[in-house]
Amino acid sequence: MMRIEALDHLVLTVRDIPRTVAFYEQVMGMEARTFGTGRTALHFGRQKINLHDAASPIEPHAAAPTPGSADLCFLTDRPIADVVCDLMDHNVPILEGPVPRTGAGGPILSVYFRDPDGNLIEVSEPV
Repeated sequence: MMRIEALDHLVLTVRDIPRTVAFYEQVMGMEARTFGTGRTALHFGRQKINLHDAASPIEPHAAAPTPGSADLCFLTDRPIADVVCDLMDHNVPILEGPVPRTGAGGPILSVYFRDPDGNLIEVSEPV
């Protein structure tokens, strides 16, 4: 049987790649890198998010690639209070939190907001 041990990357379909890159770099501290034939990825830790333009998604792609359909949770090594301050500094509305949740590795303290395409973003501090 197949055994999965980690997530290498995921793909977000977005309306405006430069706008998405600016948000994830400025608000979330990720690093944009170009790869392949001018494609864009957002790097953080040992993972990346590949970006597909909704107007011309890369083949193969999901059955119904749609901007704003993702719900993502990221772990931070900073106190969640600092994350809240960063969001406020960037005028990013907080939808909920900080609130206790259960992550893959145990208890987390989370804050929720949306990216420019409306994807639900959860940033969590392990507790």
